[in-house]
Amino acid sequence: MPDFTDKLQPSKPDGPTILAKERAQSNISAEELAQHLLSHDGFLERQARILPILEKEPLFNKKQQANLSRPDLFKLALARAKLLRRLVDRHGWNIDDYKMAETLIDDVSPYFLHMHMFVTTVREQASDAQKAHWMPLIESFKIIGAYAQTELGHGSNVQGLELEARWDQRTHEFILHSPTLTASKWWNGSLGRTANHAIVVAQLLLPRPGTETSASPQYVSHGPHPFIVQVRHMESHQPLDGIVIGDIGPKFGYSTIDNAYMLFDQFRVPHSALLSRYSQVDPETGAYSQPKMGKVVYGTMTYVRSLIVHQSRLALARAVTVAVRYTSIRRQFKDRDNAKGPEIHVLDYPTVQIRILPLLATTYALHYVGLAMQKTYKSARMEIERGDFSSLAYMHSMSSGLKSHCTNIVADGIETCRRALGGHGYGGASGFTRLGPDYLSRVTVEGDNWMITQQVASYLIKRMTDAAANIHTPAVDAIDASYKEFLTAHQNGQVIEPYDVFNSDYAIVKSFQRRASALLYDVYVERVINKKPWTSLMIQLNKVSQAQSLVIMVEVFYEALKSEKAISEAAKASLWDLYRLFSFYTMESSSYDFFNSGAVSQRQLSELPTKVKQFMTQIRPHAVNLVDAWMIPDYLLDSALGRYDGKVYEDLFNRAHHENPLNQITFNPNYWENEIVKGGGDEWSSILAKL
Repeated sequence: MPDFTDKLQPSKPDGPTILAKERAQSNISAEELAQHLLSHDGFLERQARILPILEKEPLFNKKQQANLSRPDLFKLALARAKLLRRLVDRHGWNIDDYKMAETLIDDVSPYFLHMHMFVTTVREQASDAQKAHWMPLIESFKIIGAYAQTELGHGSNVQGLELEARWDQRTHEFILHSPTLTASKWWNGSLGRTANHAIVVAQLLLPRPGTETSASPQYVSHGPHPFIVQVRHMESHQPLDGIVIGDIGPKFGYSTIDNAYMLFDQFRVPHSALLSRYSQVDPETGAYSQPKMGKVVYGTMTYVRSLIVHQSRLALARAVTVAVRYTSIRRQFKDRDNAKGPEIHVLDYPTVQIRILPLLATTYALHYVGLAMQKTYKSARMEIERGDFSSLAYMHSMSSGLKSHCTNIVADGIETCRRALGGHGYGGASGFTRLGPDYLSRVTVEGDNWMITQQVASYLIKRMTDAAANIHTPAVDAIDASYKEFLTAHQNGQVIEPYDVFNSDYAIVKSFQRRASALLYDVYVERVINKKPWTSLMIQLNKVSQAQSLVIMVEVFYEALKSEKAISEAAKASLWDLYRLFSFYTMESSSYDFFNSGAVSQRQLSELPTKVKQFMTQIRPHAVNLVDAWMIPDYLLDSALGRYDGKVYEDLFNRAHHENPLNQITFNPNYWENEIVKGGGDEWSSILAKL
């Protein structure tokens, strides 16, 4: 039967016409910027090569996945994970190819923890002999692993973990035991239904010397240590005797991954289960050899935090891409001062620009700081492998602070973009129904964002204390120099001139540094000099950490643009505008701190709103090209609102009218009849059976 809606078209000008005009009005080349942003590690070539392969596979079609129940979503995700691993064999993909495909499919794969935390822990924490045994099994997927650290009762406080690994000197085995319900492993991804092995982090309990062979040895805890443990039978995939394990159930997002609970009842593992690159237990004597640096055993968390920082830019870029394209197309209301004119494009409203364009600038700030975080991590790991642990504390601090700050920005930014889209942003075709809930995990996973900032503040207070104690000696690095400069001026009672942030891009960097130093100095005085309790300072500690992370972001952004010589003047001019918009928008939100620290004058702070509007005006004509530069394919966006071709309304209607399975069912609304679906379909009894 003919459907008259097939002939209907959106009102003019339509989406494709509008986006074409938006792209043509900018003198910035999206392709040039894409090369600048993404070509350094083969990203663009890899995406172009892998995307067509995925799009040809029916299993990777995303049309109906939003309508599936959680059990069916997990089944689909496991089927996709298996197919993806087969494509690795079929096409000879390397690990970067695999991760690219995983990103494009946009499932949190049931193999995710195997490919990231499990293999990383073995690679970094296992002895050479252990790696020789385990790595071939891991890389060939002969075993599937997970990472079991967080417990029902403890997450961020790793030292408080309750699971015990008690050394039995008589049998030369460790006994894993969960003494309480809160000792249950919890939230451990890929473990609930998929993995057959796990890295299990437990308190290492060794007999007190002299009591090893007694009937009741006295045990001493040496803190959390990682063990590699088989948790399921390789044939039946059932839990081994002495292990209770399962999926924790529905979550706010991450429906495609099996987060687990797991408990042990006097479960014995061999001496070789303890990953022994840095810590060892002598199998004959039970003597313990501890690592030179205790934090090295948390290397996996540091790796994941650095990865989260690096990935944050593309998560926010997805949201901003949808927001910019859709609000460029969407028109609402006429100008009150020009009633005869056309409806205004939503992105032309300042109230929309102030929500979206600073976030557009933030995607670029996140890009440069993500690259810097990866560089720092890789450099520090190379030094650690050589036995040099001097950079470990800074890497740990940087990754913790940036993980907290960047994920806060992105989680809030995704929701800000969604809300800026109006009613359609709430719909399933927006592209946000999975992106938003899934990304929210980042603010808690690998350390709660408020708690881990204490680690950053502790490191910074130590650096300020060292600078104060050695104020007249040469600075050892840039941080030390910044603190000594601040301390010298403060102690000598010098009049501190504010920086002219409107006429010097480097002055912007210096202003953020001074603000962070002043906040840190106040906490240093309270904690070190006045001996205030740590807990009483936790709000200030968080603020110090966030301020330091902003210093890193602004400084890295500045240095990247200052050293960049390969892009056109037009593109570089817009990048500088993005730098200034990001900096001034951020500065305005904390203007009191910048004034109180003497970093920026009251006059310039009062002019910040005007400056922010100025740079939004300069960026607005280039907004579409600036998001196009991220080269996020429609397949990944999965958004009717953010389509590259601008066919927003056509896609919205098609998804509702033709693709929605609910519209294929005729229901019986009569309350006095048990029939739910017309024509003898589901009745009350069948519905009740599913509850």
